[in-house]
Amino acid sequence: MDNLSGLLKVKVKRGLDLAVRDITDSDPYVVIKMGDHKLKTRVVNNDINPVWDEELTLAVEDPNLPIKLTVYDSDLFSMDDPMGDVEFDLKSFLEAMKMPRLERHPNGTLLKRIQPSRTNSLAEESCIIWKDNKVLQDLSFRLRHVESGEVEIQLSWEHLPGSKGF
Repeated sequence: MDNLSGLLKVKVKRGLDLAVRDITDSDPYVVIKMGDHKLKTRVVNNDINPVWDEELTLAVEDPNLPIKLTVYDSDLFSMDDPMGDVEFDLKSFLEAMKMPRLERHPNGTLLKRIQPSRTNSLAEESCIIWKDNKVLQDLSFRLRHVESGEVEIQLSWEHLPGSKGF
């Protein structure tokens, strides 16, 4: 616990227009990996527009490590098929969390906007806000290495007593 910076909560909301990997649909799930930590959502059967609405919690030792999100199609009798991926960092999110006196901001305050670019895989503008005494970031990613698909997530951070911070 001494080497932890905190807990990153990744709410995997939904997928949009994911690639078909079976005959007419797919059975998608999401894997999130940061350093040696790896977590996955449940499988949503027969759906290329799945709603996971599932929160995964990563114990963060090095907040500078990239996070890789990969979507797979679950198969019973063969290897699961990749359905695209995206890699992102926490730089903007952590910068917003370091802003002074966040607790004085009104609920719903916009802290930062990140525009889509060729380097960040965002499908649309991402906003970092102060809400319910937390910094939240909504992200909609266009998946790479696949013909179609987007995944929407939300990030939040939980400080741990005695953690080293970032």
